[in-house]
Amino acid sequence: MDFLVAHPLDMAKKSLKPGDFDAVLVTGDAYVDHPSFGAALIGRVLEDAGYRIAILSRPDPDDPEVFRMFGRPRLAWLVTAGGLDSMVSSYTANKKLRSTDDFAPGGNPAVCLRADGTLGPGIKGRNNARPDRAVIVYANRCRQAYKGVPVVIGGIEASLRRLSHYDYWSNRVRRSILLDAKADILVYGMGEQQVLEIIGRLDQAANAGTELDLSGIRGTVWAVHDQRLLKKERTSGIEAITEAIFLPSFEEVSAISAEGRLAYAESFRIQYHNSDPWSARRLMEPCENRLVVQEPPAFPLDREALDRVYALPFMREAHPMYDTAGGVPALSEVQFSLLSSRGCFGGCSFCSLAFHEGRVVTSRSIDSIVKEAQELIKKPNFKGYIHDVGGPTANFRGPACTKMTAHGACTHRLCLAPQPCPNLEPDHREYRELLARLRALPGVKRVFIRSGIRYDYLMLDRDRAFFRDLVEHHISGQLKVAPEHVSDRVLALMGKPPHEVFDRFAAEYRQLNMALGKKQYLVPYFISGHPGATLEDALELALYLKRFGFVPDQVQDFYPTPGTLSTAMWYTGLNPLDGKALYVARGDHERALQRALLQFNKPEHHRLVREALTILGRTDLIGTRPGCLVPPDSRDKGRRRSVLA
Repeated sequence: MDFLVAHPLDMAKKSLKPGDFDAVLVTGDAYVDHPSFGAALIGRVLEDAGYRIAILSRPDPDDPEVFRMFGRPRLAWLVTAGGLDSMVSSYTANKKLRSTDDFAPGGNPAVCLRADGTLGPGIKGRNNARPDRAVIVYANRCRQAYKGVPVVIGGIEASLRRLSHYDYWSNRVRRSILLDAKADILVYGMGEQQVLEIIGRLDQAANAGTELDLSGIRGTVWAVHDQRLLKKERTSGIEAITEAIFLPSFEEVSAISAEGRLAYAESFRIQYHNSDPWSARRLMEPCENRLVVQEPPAFPLDREALDRVYALPFMREAHPMYDTAGGVPALSEVQFSLLSSRGCFGGCSFCSLAFHEGRVVTSRSIDSIVKEAQELIKKPNFKGYIHDVGGPTANFRGPACTKMTAHGACTHRLCLAPQPCPNLEPDHREYRELLARLRALPGVKRVFIRSGIRYDYLMLDRDRAFFRDLVEHHISGQLKVAPEHVSDRVLALMGKPPHEVFDRFAAEYRQLNMALGKKQYLVPYFISGHPGATLEDALELALYLKRFGFVPDQVQDFYPTPGTLSTAMWYTGLNPLDGKALYVARGDHERALQRALLQFNKPEHHRLVREALTILGRTDLIGTRPGCLVPPDSRDKGRRRSVLA
C-alpha cells in the first residue's frame, strides 16, 4: 500500500510525470488517506476503477503555478472545499475568524502547499490559506491553469449550496454555487456513484471523440440556457418537463422583501420534500438567463458496496509531507474509530445530514467492520482503545421501518419527532452484536461510542440490553447527548422530542450507573438562539440547568449554515413546512443575552444575565438566596431595580 500522488516526490516514486493523471482532485484539507476524509475516499474509489488520480491538497489559492503541479488532467478537475463548508471552517457563529484549523498541517490555518512542493504561508501571506468560498476560488484557479478541462465540484460546500441559498456571512441569498464556480457539473450528497459515472462519461467522450452529455445523473446539478426550453426544443436530459418541478426563480427568492422571503420559504419547502431518492422529482430553478437543473438524489450505497469502499487500501495516516509541521490534528479524532453507517432519519432541523447523506440509513456488515478493526490493532501506535463505532447517529444501523427499506423516507412526517411514528421499529440487536465482537478481539481493551447517541430512539427500544451495554462497556467517564433545549415548542421546531423524554433517559442512566457501580456523568448539549427561541425560553432553560445541577462549559450559538431547515427559518422568519411566522433573535446582543443565561454561573456573563433578568421582570432571580441565578451588581449599592420595557 502507498499514498495517492499528492506531492511531486510521489510522482518520481511511482515513475509518473505531470500530465499523466486522468483527474486532479483539489481540496482545502490536508491530505489524510483515511475513509473519513472525502478527498481520500473519492480518490481511492477512482483509483480502484483504474484511473490515475492526483490530490492537490490545500494549495496556495493565490498562486496559479501550484495548480500546474501535476500537469493538465486528461479528463477533469475535481474540486471540493474539504470536509466542511469553507465559511463554517473559517468563522465562528459570531463571524469571527477561527485561530486554528484541525484540517490544516499542524492545525495552522496559514499553512498551504506551495508551487515548489514545500509547506508554508502562500505568496500573499494570508492568515487563512483556505480561501472564503473555497470551491469558487479553486475552480477559477483550475480554469486559469488549464483552459478547456471540465470542472466538477462536490463535497459539503457544493452539496449544500447547490441551488439558491441564504448565505449568513454576506446576509443575502446567493445563486447556485455551480454558476459562481462556472463548473460543468455539481455533485451533491455522498459522491462515489456520481463521480464514477461522470468520469466514465468524460473518458468515453474523450476516447470516442463524441459530444459530452452529463445530464441525467442522479445526485448532480447542471445548467442550461432556458431559452431552449421555451422554444420546446428537444434537449437531452430535460425532455420530461412534465415530471419536473419548477422552483421560484433566483430573482424571486433573492428579493429583499416580504415577498422574497415567502418565495424562499416555498422553494425550500419543495426542496425539503424532494430530498429522498425514492420519491424526489427533478427540480428546475430559473436563474437570470439560465436554468439550474437538480437531478433526483442518488440512491444510497447498499451494504455490499459500502463494504467494498471501506476495504480499499487506505493508509489511515496523514501524508508524510506534514510530519515536520506536526501532522494533521483532525486525524486524531478518527484514526482509531470505525464508521458503521451512513444517513440519518433523526431529522434535526439544524443539521444538514438529511440534505446531504439522506434519511435512509445503510450500514456496513459486521465482518467488514471487524476486519478493519483488526487492521487498526496492527498499527504501532494503537493502545488498545477503539475510540468510536458509529456514524452520523451511532445507534442507527438500518432504515427506521420496513416501508423505508422499500420505498424510502416519508415526505410528510419525521420518524422520531415531535412524536415517534407508529411504524418505527427500534432495534439495537445488530449493533450490540457488532460491539460484542469488537470487545472480544485480542488486543482491544475498550470500545467507546463517541458519535451521537439518539437517546429518544434508545428509549423506544423495549429491550434495554443495549442501554445496559452502553453504560457498562462503552462510556469513557461521560456520555454526551444532545437534548438541545427544554421548551417543547422550540424542540418541535428543532425536530427533537419533548423534553420529558430526556428527563426519563437521564433518570434511567443514573439508575443503571448505580446498579453497575459506576460513576459516569451525563453531558447534555444545548443550542441558544435557535429560531423560535425567545429570551423567556432561554430563562426556562437556565432554571432547568440550575435544578439539574449542570451548567455547560460551552454553549453552541445557533449557526445559520447552508442547507438546513433551521437556516431557512432564521432567514425568512417562517417555518417553511407550515408557513407559520416565528420569532428569531437576530441581533448579536440578544443572542449574547440568551447564551449568557445558559452559562449564568460564569462571572464574565453576570452583567448580561442581570440585564436579561431585568428585561424579563425577574429581578427576584438576582441575589444570593438559594434559587437565584446571579449575585447583585456590587455597584448597585442597594438601589432598587427598575424593570425595562
